[in-house]
Amino acid sequence: MKKRVILVGGGHAHILALAGYAAKPPDDVEIMLVTPSRFQTYSGMLPGWIYGNYAAEDCRIDLTGLAQRAGAQILLQQVMSIDAASKRVALDSGERLAFDVLSLDMGSQTNTASLAPLGEKLLPVKPLDRFFQVWPDVLAAADEKSGYRLDVVGGGAAGVEIALAAVHALSTLNPAVRVNLWISDSGILPGHAPAVQRRIRQCLFTKGVPIRLFSRSAANDPESIGSLFAQSDCVIAATGAAAPAGLSGSGLSLDDRGYVCVDRYQRTLSHADIFAAGDMCSRQDVQMARSGVHAVRVGPILGANLLAAIRGESLRPYMPRASSMYLLACGPRQAVMSWGTWSAQGVGVGWLKDFIDRRFVRQHSFRDQSRSC
Repeated sequence: MKKRVILVGGGHAHILALAGYAAKPPDDVEIMLVTPSRFQTYSGMLPGWIYGNYAAEDCRIDLTGLAQRAGAQILLQQVMSIDAASKRVALDSGERLAFDVLSLDMGSQTNTASLAPLGEKLLPVKPLDRFFQVWPDVLAAADEKSGYRLDVVGGGAAGVEIALAAVHALSTLNPAVRVNLWISDSGILPGHAPAVQRRIRQCLFTKGVPIRLFSRSAANDPESIGSLFAQSDCVIAATGAAAPAGLSGSGLSLDDRGYVCVDRYQRTLSHADIFAAGDMCSRQDVQMARSGVHAVRVGPILGANLLAAIRGESLRPYMPRASSMYLLACGPRQAVMSWGTWSAQGVGVGWLKDFIDRRFVRQHSFRDQSRSC
């Protein structure tokens, strides 16, 4: 019998791994993809969708076609638990699947612990599918209410991009709308060069988005949270990642925040036959930001390592570059480029972002052959 590789989740790294298998399908290994949805929404296109540049369908990769091209079986189910010792995963159907090698790329959820008192007015950026469902309701509410107030919490790339896109979309419907961006003590775009931070601050100022301080003391006080956002109609949480639930009983080695600890091969420190990538893991040998840039780059290496592990071959390390290029949407057709200490801004950068994003989705979107002409 063929040995089995199970991919849990349809994140960026697994998409790139499957793309590698599609180019050269392995015939000596059984590959299974387990994911709750046949579609994977590409997060890089979320701001453009809010601006109105894309339809929701433009931002989605159909995993069924990609899996078929890769010679993989796809199960549209949720993994409920992982038993690393017995090498099995339990599905929401009650079925338990055995594996020889397991890879985890389930992404992460938005960390909303400090904003939980806001209840129904809170809208986390992730899961993305829910954000896509709820955002049209936000637009409708803003269109009906004079002085509609939207608050975006989070000074990272997601927070600033969404704040700029939201003020454009909402003010088009209702000029009296108010959008605020709340940042932590870490400041705006921590980790990016001062020139990039200045560009984004200027964009926010030009668009009339005030920057407010969401202090650590306020974040730990439910009464302060209620007071700060008492007049808010909607609060979007772009407050960073939280590790997926359900890993604590898996037997995997986790860090103090619940992320899976991995080495330079993306292999878990506790089990040589289990790998993890993307937002849900934590590299223990180097500091590496949780970014789609790394998930995309690690994907082909992860795919090769899964096959190497099952065949008893040598593994390849993934070493992040000293600096990476980031493209931040700052207008309907404009973007800011961040690359180390260098930055640029304008329509040309916006065109580049649009080209890269559309190409990524197009390259990995294969129509299911069973439905093709």
